[in-house]
Amino acid sequence: MQDSVMKAWWESSHMAGGNAAYVEELYEAYLQNPQDVDPQWREIFDQLPSVAGVEIESNHSEIREQFKKLAALGLRARMPVASQAAPADAKQVRVLQLINAYRFRGHQHANLDPLGLWKQERVRDLELTHHELSEQDFDAVFSVGSYAIGKDSLPLGELYKSLNRTYCGSVGAEYMHITDTEQKRWIQQRFESVQAKPSFDRETKIKILKGLVAADGMEKYLGAKFPGAKRFSLEGGDALVPMLKALITHAGTNGAKEVVIGMAHRGRLNVLINVLGKNPSVLFDEFAGKHDDSLGAGDVKYHAGYSSDFATPGGNVHLALAFNPSHLEIVNPVVMGSVRARLDRRNCRDGSSVLPITIHGDSAIAGQGVVQETFNMSQTRGFSVGGTVRIVVNNQVGFTTSRQDDTRSTQYCTDIAKMVQAPIFHVNSDDPEAVVFVTQLALDYRNKFKRDVVIDLVCYRRHGHNEADEPNATQPLMYQKIKKHPVPREIYAEQLRAEGIIESHDVEKLVNDYRAALDHGACVVEEWRPMSEQSVDWSPYLKQEWTVPYSHDISVDKLQQLGEAMCRAPEGFKLQSRVAKVYEERSKMIAGEKPLDWGCAETLAYALIVDNGSRIRFTGQDAGRGTFFHRHAALHNQKDASTYMPLQHIRDGQGPIEIYDSVLSEEAVLAFEYGYATAEPGALTIWEAQFGDFANGAQVVIDQFLSSGEVKWGRLCGLTMLLPHGYEGQGPEHSSARLERFLQLCADHNMQVCIPSTPAQVFNMIRRQMVRPMRRPLIVMSPKSLLRHTLAVSSLEELAEGKFHNAIGEVDALDPKQVKRVVMCSGKVYYDLLEQRRKNEQTDVAIIRIEQLYPFPHDDIQDVLKDYQHVKDWVWCQEEPQNQGAWYCMQHNFWASIPETGKLTYAGRAASASPAVGYISVHNAQQKALVEDALTVK
Repeated sequence: MQDSVMKAWWESSHMAGGNAAYVEELYEAYLQNPQDVDPQWREIFDQLPSVAGVEIESNHSEIREQFKKLAALGLRARMPVASQAAPADAKQVRVLQLINAYRFRGHQHANLDPLGLWKQERVRDLELTHHELSEQDFDAVFSVGSYAIGKDSLPLGELYKSLNRTYCGSVGAEYMHITDTEQKRWIQQRFESVQAKPSFDRETKIKILKGLVAADGMEKYLGAKFPGAKRFSLEGGDALVPMLKALITHAGTNGAKEVVIGMAHRGRLNVLINVLGKNPSVLFDEFAGKHDDSLGAGDVKYHAGYSSDFATPGGNVHLALAFNPSHLEIVNPVVMGSVRARLDRRNCRDGSSVLPITIHGDSAIAGQGVVQETFNMSQTRGFSVGGTVRIVVNNQVGFTTSRQDDTRSTQYCTDIAKMVQAPIFHVNSDDPEAVVFVTQLALDYRNKFKRDVVIDLVCYRRHGHNEADEPNATQPLMYQKIKKHPVPREIYAEQLRAEGIIESHDVEKLVNDYRAALDHGACVVEEWRPMSEQSVDWSPYLKQEWTVPYSHDISVDKLQQLGEAMCRAPEGFKLQSRVAKVYEERSKMIAGEKPLDWGCAETLAYALIVDNGSRIRFTGQDAGRGTFFHRHAALHNQKDASTYMPLQHIRDGQGPIEIYDSVLSEEAVLAFEYGYATAEPGALTIWEAQFGDFANGAQVVIDQFLSSGEVKWGRLCGLTMLLPHGYEGQGPEHSSARLERFLQLCADHNMQVCIPSTPAQVFNMIRRQMVRPMRRPLIVMSPKSLLRHTLAVSSLEELAEGKFHNAIGEVDALDPKQVKRVVMCSGKVYYDLLEQRRKNEQTDVAIIRIEQLYPFPHDDIQDVLKDYQHVKDWVWCQEEPQNQGAWYCMQHNFWASIPETGKLTYAGRAASASPAVGYISVHNAQQKALVEDALTVK
């Protein structure tokens, strides 16, 4: 009986779960002004008990728990149930339910599609009858609770109209998925107070019109001048131009000094000319096929980047449009990395001085995984940039696919943003004032809360995917509608004429003046300014060759001084026992009591670089500790889990060093670090793969940016990649960093590929990457088992020599005249060969290490081979299968290095579709066989 009574009460009570959100609305209204709440509810709220040590006003979870307890206890006397509540009170609750329904779901009935083709499903939550209200209640006055219209109460009819204007007009706002109450309240105040449609002055409206005139005029001009040429026109999404100009102006007014933009090809030419101020005559020359022979291979027009300054009321803002291949969303983390570098250079921690803007396609933002990776990075320590304004140019077609159930599994293409609780503002691009409104709102949100925000610019594309396509073949109904649809400039001009702001001849003059400016070929952006001197100077790194000399020697005393500093931890800082042992051994190495191992030498290189005042940024999934427990640059106190990084305490005034364990991503993280390195040449930027094989997940970054960015776009980049590589029987995915792929990409001296085999070599290789005025990628096949190999050690004196050896000759005291075979190799296999030769007591086989495979060090190799010109038997030995590793890509260089009378053969694993076997017994047999093959003199 008791259970049935409780069930009946629960189902009838306003405290039931279905009303929980609305009860919280009442309570929040009570917190703001108790007099706004019905006396019965006010009495209930007055009786809520205090929570020890917690202010009830700031802890809504405690309030919700209290409601649950009251309901569970069945305290009907303290809770007004539906049958006991006064009709006005019941209606009031339903009105608050209605307000909340519009906040949650009003966007589903918003007027978002300029073409009117979207078929919105019926949302019963937005209907009066769903809340037991009707037009008969329109004259009744109700409290509006927290609805931020500037009045405490309104007649229902007026409130209903206001809700529809606010949430079902040209803007659809999604923000109720945000859990932070302050953020939701802030958006509500800004959004509801003007009913999503603020009033702009005449000057602002004219600026918006000029932006639309420019966007439309540019496309029409290109279409007439270069018919049939691909330009991926912006037509239909014209509002992007006034949107970006308003965004940059608002950013500069609020203190931003730089804006970095990333976008794919749709509308890129329009943005280049009408926002960044690229000279139209230069673009026209590019369409005509003219180019500067000094610019390298070049790229298509709609991948090009650009930089300029843009005047705002707050001062000039430097604009940078990132270069971007046709891999669309991959540019997003590149932009974030560039922004992070600029923020670090400005010592800005909150993101206020540099604004990232990323422009997405509707199908791409939903379809490409790097979007999720970048969202996931947005609030992490190592990758945050104070929030990004993300704009979707939603033309409702992905290439030729327009069916929603073909392009995504969600209602909106922007639903991915909800994973980080980013607010999403959908806006009809044919209402440019609404576009500018949400743009300013989005930036203010980003600046206040330092989080990502998304604007979904719902538009269309007037032509096919490119201008050579026939879109009617795949979207007949849409393009019949588009053909009859006026361009955005015409729609807005008619609105301004109706408002009495302009006359028809004013519009004609704007159109003619813009066309004349294009004919003249000069910059068409009023806000464009010549670039002022930037805070980073790339001139020392331009036109440098690999052979440029640099300072080598370092004193042993200096190395010991640095080593002592990097081995210190604070008093009372308790290290884990194995880590403590590493540091004890490291101290002995620094004192000269033991030879240095890999971890000690590598860390010493970082200490030297920061001691010289340079910055280091180092990321990877185990960067602090090192995947193989060798680095331990970040120490963890076993008492309280606090951390300490000795490299940050080398000396007062040293260069900064940041080492972050990254998110579990290769593609987005490597792209971020590429962006960082292209914006900060004075820093050593390093990305380390957990295993070298995992670079597979970032292949697009390697192919499209690292290897070809300089020859395509003239972009220098000194990024260092550490890729653990070596065959230790750990299977196909933990052996090979795919050396062959990097070597295949090597040309035009675009990057260096090294396989250091000693601690001294890694020390000097890292140091060389900084002190040599060369900013090109360094790809390192770094070791695993060599980290603790008894033979892979070096002395302090070898480090102090300060020189990286591109090739290393024979180390044992062999008589060159007795040598009948020379084995050339790289990496870990050298030690397998050396140990077996010593075990065999052979004196007729010399072993040569090539430590830099590209650029191939012909002169250095000739020097180490000079004593073996009589040898006819030459071998290249590698651990990798024959169709992988260095054999196929570098064979021509090996042939060029040996005497003309010499014969070159291969010793290694047979060709294989897999990088390595998965059985340790098979691995060991293969390894033994290839070593024996290499050492057996035929």
